[in-house]
Order: sequence, then structure tokens, then C-alpha cells
Amino acid sequence: MLNRQKSLGSERKRELFSQGATRSIPKNDRNFHSFSQLVLSAGPLKSTAAVKHSKTTYFEIEILDAQTRKQICIVDKVMQTSTIHDVKQKFHKACPKWYPSRVGLQLEHGGPFLKDYRTIQSVAASSIVTLYFTDLGQQVFLVEYTGPLLIYLLFYLRIPYIYDIKESSRRSRHPVVHLACFCHCIHYIRYLLETLFVHKVSAGHTPLKNLIKGCAFYWGFTSWIAYYINHPRYTPPSFGNRQITVSAINFMICEAGNHFINVVLAHPNHTGANACFPSPNYNPFTWMFFLVSCPNYTYEIGSWISFTVMTQTLPVGIFTLLMSIQMSLWAQKKHKIYLKKFNSYMHRKSAMIPFIL
Repeated sequence: MLNRQKSLGSERKRELFSQGATRSIPKNDRNFHSFSQLVLSAGPLKSTAAVKHSKTTYFEIEILDAQTRKQICIVDKVMQTSTIHDVKQKFHKACPKWYPSRVGLQLEHGGPFLKDYRTIQSVAASSIVTLYFTDLGQQVFLVEYTGPLLIYLLFYLRIPYIYDIKESSRRSRHPVVHLACFCHCIHYIRYLLETLFVHKVSAGHTPLKNLIKGCAFYWGFTSWIAYYINHPRYTPPSFGNRQITVSAINFMICEAGNHFINVVLAHPNHTGANACFPSPNYNPFTWMFFLVSCPNYTYEIGSWISFTVMTQTLPVGIFTLLMSIQMSLWAQKKHKIYLKKFNSYMHRKSAMIPFIL
């Protein structure tokens, strides 16, 4: 009993001592004491794993003109996993007039074109990569229009394996045959010059598809047309020189009108997202804008109708009919776009043929 009282008394003293000690500890020391107790109860600290920072490598792409070797632009911050197609997209943002579908990039001047799926890392030797740019859209039209020019001249020269030599030497050519060759060459030479210095290829242009389809159409019809007109048994137009002269004059007027319209359409004010509707100027050939929204197609069809009347051949007539159908579809499509964008300028305008279509 006595021992139990002593033990209770000693426990009471320890409680009083601990309470007094707690009261005597300052506030800051008490907080530190609590924190220390918490740390000790938590056990030893675990070392945290080191955070790994991945370093991204960027490339700088310098794009040069393949012909002049002059710098066009620099595409920066290109990741190593980016493809050639990604570079074309960034190149289009820097130079909007060149769409990705018409951009050809070469690692070396005169080398093969890089495939769209190739990565920059696979072609880069350093952080700065030099690529050479070629306009594929322009090449497509050059191939399409150079073919008819050369094919017609081959038939005009009456190469022996095309026509019979004896028949070709015995029969003299009518003057309309020479005139037709001159007009046909003028037409495609204008095409080639405008492709190089005037025309801008549209956004929907796909080089390979258009190359096959365009060459098949233009080259095939040119061969058929040239074969008939330059054949030794070709018969001249029914109404003689009057029919030939009037048609030839009208052909040259339409060719001149087509050229001046294309020059107007190529002006910076009439291209791009902020384009305005083309307006006539002092040139009388541009006054066709008062009547139709696509006068370049009007003049183009006028040229081929004139050539059909001048030569009076079935192949030219079929070619003119097909061209008229195709261009009427293009003209109506453009006319609808113009109506949405420039409704105030389209009052009483037709698409291609004044007051009709």
C-alpha cells in the first residue's frame, strides 16, 4: 500500500514537471520541438529521384531558289522528327503563293526531289540544312504546253513515216496550212511565256495528277488536229480566203485579249485572301470585265472557235466543244465565288458568255 502511494506520487510529480516544462518552453521553440518529433517519428528521409530533362534539337532550314541560288526564306525551329511535308507547310506560311502541292525540295542542286515522308534528321548533316526549291506547278504546265507545240511542228514538217512521201511531194500546201501552224504556235508560245512570267497556280493544283491528265488531253488532241490539217489531202475552207482572213483576225484579237486579261488577274490586288474584284482599265481588251466575270475563258473559247472556222476540220471542232464545256464549268464555279465575295460588283454580269452564261 505504501509502495503504491509512492509510485502514484512519483507519477504525479513527473506529470507536473512535464506540464511545467511545456509551459516554460517559448512558442518558437515549442514549434521546433514538435517539428523535430514529427521528423524523428517519420524515419529517415528518402532520396528523391533525379528529374531528367530531355533536350529537344531544332534545325534551321535555308531554302534557296534552284535556278538563281538566291535565298527565298529560312524556316526555323524545325524538330528532328519533322518531315519534308511539314517543312513544305511552314514554307507555304512564309511564302503563301507557293502551295505545298507544287513545292519540290532537293538536298543538292539537280538532285532528286525529297519524298514527303522523309524526316529532317535523315537528311541533315548539321543543325543548318540547305534545300533547293523548284516550282513543280510551273513544270507541269511547261510540259503540258511544250508537247503540243513540238508535236504540231512534227506533223507540219510531214515526216516520212507519218505521211506518204510521194503524195506529200506531189501535192502543194494551201496557205491556210501555214497560217494554221503559225496561229497554233503563237497560242502555245503565249501559254509558255505566261506560265513563266504571269500565271499563278491555284491552291488545288496537284502536279502528278494534272501532268498525266493534261498531257493525255493536249498531246492527244494536238496529234489528231495536226494530222488532219497537215495531211496532203486536206481540203481548204468552203468560203475561201474571206473565211480564212476573218477567222485569223478574230483569232489574234482573242489571243491578245486573253493575254491582257491574264496580266490583270496576276496583279497582287487580285490574288490572295484580300483580293479585290478585277476592274477594267484603259486597255480596251479589259472592258470585257463589264460583261463577264471570267473574260479569260471568253477569249480562250473565242480563239478556238476562230481556229475551227479557219481550218474547218472536225478534230478542232470536237476539241473546241470539250474545252468550252470544261471552261464553262470553271467559269460558273469562279462566278459563284465572286458573287459571295464581291456581290456589289457582280450586278448583271455573266460567268463567261455575255447575257447567256
